[in-house]
Amino acid sequence: MASFKSSTRTIPDTGRVPRHVAIIMDGNGRWAKKRFLPRFAGHSRGVETVREAVRYCLDRRIGYLTLFAFSSENWRRPAEEVSLLMQLFARALMQEVSKLHANGVRLKIVGDLSRFDAELQALIDAAERQTVSNGKLTLTIAANYGGRWDIVQAVNRMAVERPEKRGEWTEDDLAPYLAMSYAPEPDLFIRTGGEERISNFLLWQLAYTECYFTATLWPEFDSTAFDKAVSSYQKRERRFGRTSEQLAAGDGHPADAKIDA
Repeated sequence: MASFKSSTRTIPDTGRVPRHVAIIMDGNGRWAKKRFLPRFAGHSRGVETVREAVRYCLDRRIGYLTLFAFSSENWRRPAEEVSLLMQLFARALMQEVSKLHANGVRLKIVGDLSRFDAELQALIDAAERQTVSNGKLTLTIAANYGGRWDIVQAVNRMAVERPEKRGEWTEDDLAPYLAMSYAPEPDLFIRTGGEERISNFLLWQLAYTECYFTATLWPEFDSTAFDKAVSSYQKRERRFGRTSEQLAAGDGHPADAKIDA
């Protein structure tokens, strides 16, 4: 069974610092275009921003960082760009995993990995094995991932492994089969680049996540921009279906206090 509380079944623990931040890293291509550079230059610069985001989370003891790197719909992009993105992904794995390991970061890659070539799949497997015991930060890269894919694959796996409960399955039954069953639901979802949608990202897990949208392009999303997102989160009242009056009265649960109290 999943070891973390569901926001629709119980009231999760919350705190001033988000335990889990999920980000759609949007705006790499526009960042490059503004500088009369090829789109790939923006993606390369975006990898540097990933490093900065990891350092930010380590410094502030944020336990989980999930980044949407490549969606199941991104295969629709021009073939040349997709090929370059795959090369960049492979190079980043080869260059960054040892640094992540040295800093106590566990790396997880979630998504339908079967579409990647054998070399990339081997790099992913090796990276996860090398960092599996690290506990300072769990960095998840969603690659060839889609929220609907995640739910469908979870249902299919559950149907095979728990056929005796057919017709009686619950959220608790499904939870262990989701791609991110090892992590709590995100407290804070950030999308850079000015778009205000979740684009098939973590559809199940974002049920009660606080959303923050910014026009800042991903290559420009530095620690100051990250601070603004966390500050916005800290001003939110996380009710999980209850009223403000109920929170004011309190019932002894940590989630009953305002985040910035």
